[in-house]
Amino acid sequence: MAAIYFDNGSTVFPKAPGVAKAMGDFLSAGAFNVNRGTYGGAYAVEELVLETRELLCGLFGFPSPRGAVFAPSVTFALNYLIKGWLRPGDHAVVSSMEHNAVMRPLRQMEGRGVSFSVAQADGRGVLDPNTVEALFRENTRAVIITAASNVCGTLMPLRELGQLCRARGARLIVDSAQAAGVFDLDMAELGIDALAFTGHKGLLGPQGIGGLLIPEDMAAETEPLVSGGTGSLSDSEEVPPMLPDRFEAGTMNLPGIAGLNAALKYLNEKTPARILARELDIAGYFMKCASELPGARLLGLPGTEGRAAIVSLDFPGRDNAEVAWRLDSEFGVMTRCGLHCAPRAHKTLGTFPEGTVRFAFSHANTREEVDACIEGLRQILK
Repeated sequence: MAAIYFDNGSTVFPKAPGVAKAMGDFLSAGAFNVNRGTYGGAYAVEELVLETRELLCGLFGFPSPRGAVFAPSVTFALNYLIKGWLRPGDHAVVSSMEHNAVMRPLRQMEGRGVSFSVAQADGRGVLDPNTVEALFRENTRAVIITAASNVCGTLMPLRELGQLCRARGARLIVDSAQAAGVFDLDMAELGIDALAFTGHKGLLGPQGIGGLLIPEDMAAETEPLVSGGTGSLSDSEEVPPMLPDRFEAGTMNLPGIAGLNAALKYLNEKTPARILARELDIAGYFMKCASELPGARLLGLPGTEGRAAIVSLDFPGRDNAEVAWRLDSEFGVMTRCGLHCAPRAHKTLGTFPEGTVRFAFSHANTREEVDACIEGLRQILK
């Protein structure tokens, strides 16, 4: 029984070609630190880190490599922004499709005087920008939004929200976890002020490396959550004011950055547009086949327009967890079942508290794998 991996919304596998080698080469050929050593090997690592910042800037249409800040994950990056930039008395607007990487930090900040309102998406996960605007207050400082739902794949109206924020003097903060590396997220074009990313999903890199892209003026207003040695301004006990040092205390995940560097170069070669086309072809084929299954309900939009290659199915009258378990144990199909760390999204879609079985595709998947999965579902549902 061949293994079929349809859990790419959790982490993409396989990673981009060259990622594992780049990480291994770094560890075996010179795992030097940055901003510390005055020797050739350390300078070479600094060049690698700078090049990776530049690759990120090119991918996301961001002007300054200094503002490309590394963090352990997109969750850390969102915490940096939500807890470090928002202040008591501030108000934010989020959608009803947000992941707990946004909602839990906001709940914590609620206890510190930050308020937020939730713009309700419809039953397919579609968000009307007018719903967001209606929630603006005089003290609204930010719209914090996912680029694509991790539950049903529905895309959020980033361009319209960017225009709204510009007109109303607020900032647009984007969680790009399910969209980066696949969709065009040009920050300047879309009006995104700050963007949080992770390396291990659409960027095709390793786990444990992510970060944010943040402009200088916004960074100056953001209190670092972690402070310590940076290798810079070592004569002072104060947190360095300049980017990226302000947010990169301690030793970074340099093997992860080496792997991300290789992944970003592969992305540039393959191009996100080609990857997206491949993923949506697989997702569209899966949805067409799944729509013919008795006892299966497709969540989100019915076609591939306006969505990522993430498809959730509900099996009314059955235990979704049992369906997922049987897919794996009997047919070798790996999925993710449950609430996907997004309970409010499931309430929006009408699948709370039972959740769904999520199928998330990458460009490495094939129609033959979809056929095998659909046949497995037919046997389970008969």
